Amino acid sequence: MSDQAPEIFAPEIFDRGARRRRRDRAAPLYREHDFLRGTMLDGIAERLDAVTRSFTDVLDLGCFDAAFPAPAGARVARCDPGFAFSAAAGGVQADEDRLPFADGSFDLVVSAGVLDQVDDLPGALSLIRRVLRPDGLFLGVFVGAGSLPALRAALRVAEADRPAARLHPQIDVRSAGDLLMRAGFALPVADVETLDVGYRDLGRLLGDLRGMAATNALKQRQSMTRAVFGRTLAAFADAADDRGRTHEKFQIVFLTGWSPDPSQPKPARRGSATASLTDALKR
Repeated sequence: MSDQAPEIFAPEIFDRGARRRRRDRAAPLYREHDFLRGTMLDGIAERLDAVTRSFTDVLDLGCFDAAFPAPAGARVARCDPGFAFSAAAGGVQADEDRLPFADGSFDLVVSAGVLDQVDDLPGALSLIRRVLRPDGLFLGVFVGAGSLPALRAALRVAEADRPAARLHPQIDVRSAGDLLMRAGFALPVADVETLDVGYRDLGRLLGDLRGMAATNALKQRQSMTRAVFGRTLAAFADAADDRGRTHEKFQIVFLTGWSPDPSQPKPARRGSATASLTDALKR
């Protein structure tokens, strides 16, 4: 009888082939629909500005059109699960939970807009930590729980009797922070920002989702009938404000974590405080 622990496989939620095809379809006109990832990259830039150290080897994981600018003096490797994006960026085609890079290859990994469509997100985060050198930095961002409430509400109205899975599962900010800790990152931080976008009709929203390769790539997906689509259009329009715009929200979850290193600050030893919290509150 073997003492080796059984291998555990993550359930396959996403259709990897469909995801690649959607990215290839979006690639030619992606810059017409890149506002969401542009917001994500702005947030990454702000967080990088707060870091005083420099970086020499960077991985842009889920590179899309390679819009992430290389830090001064750094070499950047681009990687994307889609062929068209990876080829145009001169990078490597690979899924985030199947990275082809050696351990300790990079001192900075950034990932904007892809980790919410990964089958094995805990495994992907563990791989990201492994490809980082000690004291290397990971900055990730993706669309999180609470996003697309107007579309979800319209679908609930349209399919009240037989709801179908049409939107991806979403991760909230607290769970994202827990996943960072489970993957072994030091000094983990997870925070969320909200982006509000007004749409004149559902077609514009669906066009943006297709253009940013964010449409349904679930393995268990169903086609939508004309009747259901018509009811969804009407329900979305019914939610419009007095200017004729339906407001959609994107919850953008940012992750920050460091590859462990002895030089990093450690939590204070329990019982080492020199002042009483009770006394401070009394004051």
